[in-house]
Amino acid sequence: MKKNTSRASKRTASTSHGGRTSSPVAGRLTLQEILSQPETWVETARKFEQNSELLRGMHSSSQNRPWLFVACGSSYYLSQTIAAQWTKLLQVACTAVPASELLFAPHEVIRRTGAQQVALLSRSGKTTEVLRAAQLLKTEAVRTLGVTCNESSVLEELCTHTLKLPWADEKSMVMTRSFTSILLFFERLGAKLAGDAELVSALDALPEKTATWLAANADKIRALGTKRRFADFVFLGQGAHYWLAQEAALKMTEMSSSYAQAYHTLEFRHGPKAIASDETLITFFLSEAAADEEILLARELRKLGAATLVVANRATPELRRNSELLIELGLNEPEYARMAMTVIPAQLLGLAVGLSKGLNPDKPRNLTRAVVLDSKKGGPAKRRGA
Repeated sequence: MKKNTSRASKRTASTSHGGRTSSPVAGRLTLQEILSQPETWVETARKFEQNSELLRGMHSSSQNRPWLFVACGSSYYLSQTIAAQWTKLLQVACTAVPASELLFAPHEVIRRTGAQQVALLSRSGKTTEVLRAAQLLKTEAVRTLGVTCNESSVLEELCTHTLKLPWADEKSMVMTRSFTSILLFFERLGAKLAGDAELVSALDALPEKTATWLAANADKIRALGTKRRFADFVFLGQGAHYWLAQEAALKMTEMSSSYAQAYHTLEFRHGPKAIASDETLITFFLSEAAADEEILLARELRKLGAATLVVANRATPELRRNSELLIELGLNEPEYARMAMTVIPAQLLGLAVGLSKGLNPDKPRNLTRAVVLDSKKGGPAKRRGA
């Protein structure tokens, strides 16, 4: 597995299509981190098996109680994806909200979600809204799990338990491998709590299969982002794939300063379809439940002249006819086990578009690695009596 990953990394990092040599600096860290994901997932699995204390703590807290996930930005879309899977795995209500929603309306959010335990996600462990939410919940004596890639952060002091994934952190600014590694850690945790041996086995096989898949597909995806200029980018998904579409739109916006939107796939017909043209790239994340209808929409949009990138587990002749680029995952694993791989095409696409515009995706403009607010100058205020 490592041999395949290394070969893909060297080839993709050093050249771009058309024989042009890519910049040795701009986007280098982001590309390395995207391509390193299979190796990072192996380490995530190893660390999970060593974290028996967390597993015991989760069992003792009872997995039958409703969960609330609280986060910002990419971590929020990650939380929504986890919540969707845990609802199915654990057969218990799991919900996600942006940290600001909890801060401004804590009692309403807790009542609406019925949450009895809360996971707070912050890659840096420094996100102001998340720390304020953790402080609020500590005051209310709510059981909390802090999740961060920071080895040492204030979040750890504020939460009942802390999950730390420093090996998955990025040196670049945007979340790529930390997003998928945290997702896979929670998938493993949910599978263990639910006693789902099939899912555990599927996750064990994922890194090696993803390394092989990356070697075959990474350059194709990057080429699409460089060979044509698009004015608009749209990402579509149903069910949990909708949250992957939201994350994909954010990646495109962050890495390339492009205008990107995300919709539930079939909602695109109800107004947003007006944007479809030969200047629009529309990406589909096909789901098992809605695939037949989603394929029909892909055909409609191709007739309108839009370019389509389709990420599907299995290719069909119709999909090939109606795709500018069709990326096949080709996995036998359950749908939720494929989520981490499904995220990667948008990461590579956003990187390629950013580089084609002369930007440095390692350091997107106007952004910082963590949103840390000065309490005297802005941000959600602490609520009295909350």
